[in-house]
Amino acid sequence: MRITRHAAVGAAVACALLAGCAPTKTIGETSADDPLTKTFPEGKRPQAPDFSGTSLDGKKISLSDYRGKFVVLNVWASWCGPCRGEAPELQKIHDKWSKRGVQVLGMDNDTSADNGRAFQREYHLSYPSLHDPSGKQLLKLPRGMVNAQSIPFTLIVDPQGKITTVKMGEVTERQIAPLLKPR
Repeated sequence: MRITRHAAVGAAVACALLAGCAPTKTIGETSADDPLTKTFPEGKRPQAPDFSGTSLDGKKISLSDYRGKFVVLNVWASWCGPCRGEAPELQKIHDKWSKRGVQVLGMDNDTSADNGRAFQREYHLSYPSLHDPSGKQLLKLPRGMVNAQSIPFTLIVDPQGKITTVKMGEVTERQIAPLLKPR
């Protein structure tokens, strides 16, 4: 079966529309080496929303609590395979970098806080995680910055509260470490 170029383009446009894709303003620059990473040059970094709510351990928590530090904000859920794969790496970042002014902060998308707490225990995660079962916190991000339905993803927030980097997918300490140095 031969498909014409027009039919292929039409099919691609139809798929994009059905998937809810629409042209959006470019947010950040993607890397040719890693198209799942967007970086923002100094002076063009968007302000991070002040994510806030209750942590999995029942305490009030806010991203602004960590102003003055680099924050590695990781969005995860206990049912997510890549989230399970990166959990030890995020704990490694927390252990290795917390004395250098870096805070790891999780954002759990599980509907049940019990599942999130079980995940934290299973992976021995000692950094806090904001519980966001409805995803309302993620709606505060600028449109087009991330696909909030595709987790995990990680935001790097500088000490001034601006987003320096967005990394979609599973992360490692080796990938994140170079992003924590001031540019």
